Amino acid sequence: MVNQFLEAGKIVGTHGLQGELRVDPWCDSAEFLAQFKTLYWDKGAQELEVTSSRVHKTQLLLKLKGITTIEQGDTLRGRIIYISREDAKLDKGRYFMQDLVGLEVFDADTCIYYGTLTEIMRTGANDVYQITSENKKNYLIPAIPEVIIDINITNGKMQIRPLRGIFDDAD
Repeated sequence: MVNQFLEAGKIVGTHGLQGELRVDPWCDSAEFLAQFKTLYWDKGAQELEVTSSRVHKTQLLLKLKGITTIEQGDTLRGRIIYISREDAKLDKGRYFMQDLVGLEVFDADTCIYYGTLTEIMRTGANDVYQITSENKKNYLIPAIPEVIIDINITNGKMQIRPLRGIFDDAD
């Protein structure tokens, strides 16, 4: 199921005395999150107006309308912020991580069912996808074009051409 509102980060503290919030981004980067002028609480139930945002190291420093003191900001610590899918522009071939988790994974050539994509690990060079088989065994595949052949979010399926040895159980 494709959600309208996506988890984008967590408020981890304040910065300064004027209610500026420190946010750990759960998306590609703080720079990506800084482009949004509207954010949301409670899975989209409440709209938030962003009055300013800036990147500081790996975090986003965020100023919300109505939050003007450090005390007000402190009450928001631990809250999850959301973005609207409609506000995000992704390049072709790019996906929200939340949309990928849960996809059923099949061999592109033989249609063998490998399992479900259960976790995405950010390694720097490329992401690594954890595939969990029906018997609960985990396999790791690199998220590179040579391996990931097709992703169909609508149908909930991913086709791969795994590197030799990944699914060949020698034990």
